[in-house]
Amino acid sequence: MTEESERSIPKKVLCVEDDRDTCEVLHFVMTDYEFTAVHSVEEAKPLIESQSYDLYILDNWLPDGSGVDLCKKIREKHTRTPIIFTSAIGQLKEIDLAMEAGADRYLVKPYEPEALIKTVKELLHDPSVKLGAES
Repeated sequence: MTEESERSIPKKVLCVEDDRDTCEVLHFVMTDYEFTAVHSVEEAKPLIESQSYDLYILDNWLPDGSGVDLCKKIREKHTRTPIIFTSAIGQLKEIDLAMEAGADRYLVKPYEPEALIKTVKELLHDPSVKLGAES
């Protein structure tokens, strides 16, 4: 497969977020990606076990479990796949727990959709993002 044909295949993103409005916004701004959203740990587990994704976006607090625990489960199977945490809680302790579990980035809500897209492109090594540029 050539580099050109690899770029034409959309990257697969799994978002685990209980706020459906947030999922709709993310789906709207992530049009360049094959975007799947689920709203609980139980919905996410079979997808993580049965499919491969290029990126995971995890809410830290879900109705049936912890994003940190889910991140650890992802890391057991997918050691190099980027993981972005999103949470309304920006306390250093929460951020440290997510990073220790294997997260690559942690965005505090509310964040600008452009900040998420820039982070996604950086983690997926998308050459269209200008690293170091202001968002």
